[in-house]
Amino acid sequence: MPLTANDVDRFEASRPRLEAIAYRLLGSAAEAEDAVQETFLRWQAADIDRIEVPEAWLTKVLTNLCLNQLTSARARRETYVGQWLPEPLLAGDPMLGPADTAEQRETVSYAVLTLMERLSPNERAVYVLREAFDYPHREIAEILDITEAASQQIFHRAKKHVADGKARTEIDEAAARRIVEEFLAAATSGQIEPLVRLLTEDAISIGDGGGKVPARAKAFEGAVAVAKFLRGLFKPSEAKRALAGGAPEVYAWTANGDPAVVAVVDGQVVGVMCLEVTAEGIAAFHTQVNPDKLERATAHWAAADHGKPLFNAF
Repeated sequence: MPLTANDVDRFEASRPRLEAIAYRLLGSAAEAEDAVQETFLRWQAADIDRIEVPEAWLTKVLTNLCLNQLTSARARRETYVGQWLPEPLLAGDPMLGPADTAEQRETVSYAVLTLMERLSPNERAVYVLREAFDYPHREIAEILDITEAASQQIFHRAKKHVADGKARTEIDEAAARRIVEEFLAAATSGQIEPLVRLLTEDAISIGDGGGKVPARAKAFEGAVAVAKFLRGLFKPSEAKRALAGGAPEVYAWTANGDPAVVAVVDGQVVGVMCLEVTAEGIAAFHTQVNPDKLERATAHWAAADHGKPLFNAF
């Protein structure tokens, strides 16, 4: 039986929530869109009159599709070239989902998305549904076909895993811009001392080029090593300009709620560097330069009012 206009409207009303759930579960906007589209196809094929609570049905279908995807993704990431990092979402992207509480904002931060890679698929699903979308354990249990007690246990275990790896400080957009500007001033000074002062002692820097753009397979660790790398990264050279396709325009922005450096060449986002800020300083740099993971950022950037760049790099 074909879908009625009302059936389509009901699905479309749920699409933003479904996309936000899928993105948190998968760490990939492209894969999230695919999962939501597959959910729509399942909705299209279902006997909708027999579905008592459409939102719950859609969430269950989507979550289980994502769980299957996570299981296969783990195998793929074992053969991924270099470090695997999530796909960044720039400020204002609707896929970032609910941001009313600190917990909701935290679940989509780049640091926590990266930490969630350590969780089992079930742990990640319970954590996301409970922490970001405030689903009661009773509903989570029904979605995942587990007991309510098991859902509670999984959640506490997942929350501890995530909490053990983070000490992120919440900051507003104005403060984020100031932090990025201060960092860029230090990074382009030609000296490592101003950079070291901004970093925590155990700071790290990780990049994801996906084998398509050069990125070190092993993370830089420690304030001095990270500062030396960043000083070199922002030092102009013909080779870097050739690799980027020109001299990138550099902006102070936010991505996934974190302070971020966005590099743009001819309207195309070629790099997003997310800064993880703690009370002690900048603890981590996660840099996404894999072009496949920057397509959505480029589309979003084209529609954004981003003003003038701070400077042209390289």
